[in-house]
Amino acid sequence: MLEISALESRYGRIQALHGVSIRVGQGELVALVGANGAGKTTLLRTISGVQPASGGKVMFEGADITRLPASERVRRGIVQVPEGRQVFGPLAVEDNLLLGGYTRNDRERREGLERAYAMFSILKEKRLQPAGTLSGGQQQMLAIGRAMMARPRLLLLDEPSMGLAPLLVGEIMDTIVALKGSGTTVLLVEQNASAALAIADRGYVLETGAVVLEDTGQALLANDNVKAAYLGV
Repeated sequence: MLEISALESRYGRIQALHGVSIRVGQGELVALVGANGAGKTTLLRTISGVQPASGGKVMFEGADITRLPASERVRRGIVQVPEGRQVFGPLAVEDNLLLGGYTRNDRERREGLERAYAMFSILKEKRLQPAGTLSGGQQQMLAIGRAMMARPRLLLLDEPSMGLAPLLVGEIMDTIVALKGSGTTVLLVEQNASAALAIADRGYVLETGAVVLEDTGQALLANDNVKAAYLGV
């Protein structure tokens, strides 16, 4: 579904990605792990079109989308849940969800709301409340629900467990597994490497803007170098 070849991206004179190549097959859950500053968020932003590529290629379902604007990538089915949730605090929960479905027609938006409320019942309870009054975990649920309103074929998740209590981390990971089970392809960026690799079909380890390891999620969990560097073992 997604094939990235020798991708480069820079912020001014600082190069953040150094020839990254990864692939994500249809229906897979692929994890990207690495330390702060490794380039994980930059890679997701470059895939979604928010950050321009300075070299290399992004192929999605056989088409070269390297130069397409972010809005067109959303229409093609690439949707990102940003780091830090970034919900619209003053707006009601339901209005936040509806904004996620801006590329969809009225019927699809109604169906999307039903799916989001079925997935996260607490959002239905609080649908008229300002999103800024939700807890961190509830805001993460809202951010995922908002992304699902666009009916993504490829869902990009950036640090969904950030700042959440361990119990909530487990709930969010269960949700991600359920999304994959329903047919959504997922590319997951996560500093909680053990939680991410435990649910991933495959994983990549990024260091200073380059891929240094690739394997199945279970093999990376068992890798001594990964254990020492990212799992605190």
